[in-house]
Amino acid sequence: MSAAVNRIAVKPFVEFSRPAIGEEELAAVADAMRSGWLSCGPRVKEFESHFARFVGARHAVAVNSCTAALHLSLLASGIGPGDEVVTTPLTFCATANAVLHTGATPVFADIDVLSMNIDPAAVEAAITPKTRAILPVHFGGRPAPMREMRRLARARGLALIDDAAHCVDATIGGDRIGTLADFTCFSFYATKNLSTGEGGMITTASREQADWLRVACLQGMSKDAWARYSPSASRMYEVVMAGYKCNMTDIQAAIGLVQLRRLPELQARRDAIWRRYDEAFADLPVTRSATPAPGTTHALHLYTLLVDEHLAGYSRDGLREALRDRGIGTSVHFTALHLFPFYADRLRLTRGMFPNAEFVSDRTLSLPFTPALSDNEVDLVIEAVRDLLAR
Repeated sequence: MSAAVNRIAVKPFVEFSRPAIGEEELAAVADAMRSGWLSCGPRVKEFESHFARFVGARHAVAVNSCTAALHLSLLASGIGPGDEVVTTPLTFCATANAVLHTGATPVFADIDVLSMNIDPAAVEAAITPKTRAILPVHFGGRPAPMREMRRLARARGLALIDDAAHCVDATIGGDRIGTLADFTCFSFYATKNLSTGEGGMITTASREQADWLRVACLQGMSKDAWARYSPSASRMYEVVMAGYKCNMTDIQAAIGLVQLRRLPELQARRDAIWRRYDEAFADLPVTRSATPAPGTTHALHLYTLLVDEHLAGYSRDGLREALRDRGIGTSVHFTALHLFPFYADRLRLTRGMFPNAEFVSDRTLSLPFTPALSDNEVDLVIEAVRDLLAR
């Protein structure tokens, strides 16, 4: 093989979001497997306790995904057939799917273009006599206007459930996301700031609701495996409802405990990369992510650019393809849900109904942004973006 061919074969590729997993996480998984507790056991309980303390919530219930967290939280709020839930169209499909799984209907409200979060005025306009809940999403780690959402929910007698899949370690006025809604749903998917591979968490101030969630997420049994089989446990239990299979495992929780301890370090690295990107792209003909709102802490989950073909010389998809050819992985967050035929047909929606969400949806491009990026990989991303756009 010639040297030229060999150089092409080993051309580096910067992945969009490689998990920041190290030896500490690997050791924790090995310890969990040696313990004999592979499913829901003592590490899940420990993770719930530590996460609740970190967020400042009274209760935390670990589940196997944020999708499950959303579904169970909606059910706990009494959402069902004939009800409506107001949410954003600029989100991952899981947000709307969780509503549909209850038999209710997701009703979209447009976003604020600057923050890319749901607009309180649009939410208020979308409320009907059938509305039972508001479901804001913290886009990219930027806190949604939760105080406005809470005032509106209380005034209208609605449940408030926030999708914090992107938003671990964010604050509003000193209060952490996880304490500002009836239920807050977190994701620990492989690409998230705190990852367990798959997994999620629900936080709530209500002991009664937390108890219901624990039963509902494990087949409706009154006791989980640790409560049935630990040395001091009574093994008898009742089945009190037709529940679901949504529990977290001790293997996942073992990873989560390490990631939670490492979160300040991981977030500091995200902040450093964010600052480098912001400085490097300041003079380019693209729109960078807006600075965090006063009095808030951004969770720094996504670093997005808005690409306008008339200004940049590339469409969003054209720039994405050009970056891929340069060895840079990217993603799109998100295609507005009403632009997918499934939701458009089912909910009778068309382009033009949510112009702000469509504006972002048509232009948004997410760059590699993970603590696992080396300085050299950050250099490669910056070099590729600047070479393509700095004309």
